[in-house]
Amino acid sequence: MQRTVMVLTLSAALMGTGLAGAQTLPVPGVEAARDVPGAHEMPNPNIEHKVVFDLATANPKDAVVHPMLQAVARYVNTLAKTGVPAANRKVALVFHQGSTDYILRNDAYKARHEGQDNPNLPMIQALKQAGVDFRVCGQAAMARKIDPKDITPEVQLDLWALTTIIALQQQGYVLVAP
Repeated sequence: MQRTVMVLTLSAALMGTGLAGAQTLPVPGVEAARDVPGAHEMPNPNIEHKVVFDLATANPKDAVVHPMLQAVARYVNTLAKTGVPAANRKVALVFHQGSTDYILRNDAYKARHEGQDNPNLPMIQALKQAGVDFRVCGQAAMARKIDPKDITPEVQLDLWALTTIIALQQQGYVLVAP
C-alpha cells in the first residue's frame, strides 16, 4: 500500500514537470510544442532568444486568429515550458501590408469589416501580457487610412515596417518571415 502511494506520488510529480504546468504557460489556451524524446536541439535557457516575426499577410480564414499569432504564442509557450525565463524571451511582431487591420481597436475593426469583431485582439492582448512587443508599419497604417487613435494600445506605431525590422535585426533579433 505504502509503495503504491509512493509510486502514484512520484508519477504525479513526473507528469506535472513533464507538462510544465499547463496553467503556468504565459499564453493561456495555446499548447507549447510537444515533447520529443531524444530531441537534440532545445531552447537554451541561459541565452536571450531575440526573435522578430514579420506578419504581412491577410488572415487566410477571416473568422479565426491569424496563424502567425498562433505560432508566436506556441513559440513563447515552448520557450517557457523548456525553462527559458521571461527575461530571456525577447519576442517582437511587426504588422504591415495585408495584416494591418488586425491592430485596430474592436470598434474600428467592426466599422471596416461589416460589424465583425476583431478575432485577433484577444490573442494580441494575451501575447502582450506574455511580453511580446507589437509594432505596426506607419506607412501601411496611413495607406489604409488608420487613425492612430484606432490602434489598440498593445501595438506601437512605427515609421515603417522595413526600418523597424532592420533596427531589431541590428539589435540581434532573428527574423522569422513566411
